[in-house]
Amino acid sequence: MKWSSVEAQTCNPSGKIRGKNAPPRQCNKENDSDCCVDGKLYPTYKCSPPVSSHTKATLTINSFEKGGDGGAPSECDNKYHPDNTHVVALSSGWFNNGGRCLNYITIYGNGKSVKAKVVDECDSTMGCDIDHDYQPPCPNNIVDASKAAWEALGVPESEWGGLDIYWSDA
Repeated sequence: MKWSSVEAQTCNPSGKIRGKNAPPRQCNKENDSDCCVDGKLYPTYKCSPPVSSHTKATLTINSFEKGGDGGAPSECDNKYHPDNTHVVALSSGWFNNGGRCLNYITIYGNGKSVKAKVVDECDSTMGCDIDHDYQPPCPNNIVDASKAAWEALGVPESEWGGLDIYWSDA
């Protein structure tokens, strides 16, 4: 099998940002979300691993509802989305400056699959500020999914948070 130069490239960090503590009650810890630690260096990424028909990723959990740990309305449509809908945020490189907005991906995990709509970016380039709910930058290989997507994959709630999965454009 011959690899193209794009597939052979790795996605290395593009920089770092220094964490700062959130003001009181400013970092939403729903779904065990991390809050930035003062002085800690966090890597940032402008890229994600290449997308294939079987792209490896880590599935995390996010609430896209108003007041949820997702923070602001979704990037793609400036709306909040109920936790009972199959929606996801993708790491910056996969989000592709909105190129996957409102398109569907298929997530494969726990022996099952689910189609979910891309509604947001899990920002890999910025973090630790009010716009990002004082959470660190997203790693470059994240599919951040609603509770409904986790339920569709049949993952027990006690195990929600960091599941090795594969995904593809639907």
